[in-house]
Amino acid sequence: MTWGTGVLKSTSRRAGSETPHYLLLCRAMDYLWTPWRYAYVTGAQKTSDCIFCDLPKLGDDAQAHIVHRGRHCYIVLNTYPYTPGHVMIVPFAHLDELEKLPAEAAHEMMDWSQRMERVLRQLYSPDGVNLGMNIGKAAGAGVAGHIHMHVLPRWVADANFLSVVGETRVLPESLELTYGRIKAALQSPASS
Repeated sequence: MTWGTGVLKSTSRRAGSETPHYLLLCRAMDYLWTPWRYAYVTGAQKTSDCIFCDLPKLGDDAQAHIVHRGRHCYIVLNTYPYTPGHVMIVPFAHLDELEKLPAEAAHEMMDWSQRMERVLRQLYSPDGVNLGMNIGKAAGAGVAGHIHMHVLPRWVADANFLSVVGETRVLPESLELTYGRIKAALQSPASS
């Protein structure tokens, strides 16, 4: 057996001939630590009630990451965003299906979705914007009992090896910075 640069070569002998075999050696796995996700992974922050019903009752919109309150809905940053600027538009009413949402609340949700698209385009210059709902656990809803609309900026190739295989996201902006930028943009007459 001989060692090369990251390659192990061995030879087997059969009926008078030598056949080389190569094994590519990989270095030890690297680790990317994300301790802020511990509460999410372990469920330490789960309450017995609905998180979307609890957030508006906290009394501190900055702490709750609520960037806007409307008459029927509020806009909140996703605590575990797919990309910077990932927000959710949530009705105050605890409803598990879109068809149960009263027309006034549905119109407000769509109005704020359009406005958030405009704000995210102004702030982040994305290549596109995802807008959508996952209704029910089987559809991928993290909070299946309370409907909410996701609005998030997207860029070509923003899903890479780290996010797809490593199931880890690297975000270039803190939630606090995102909160300040979006809140200021929503208060600006230019985003109306």
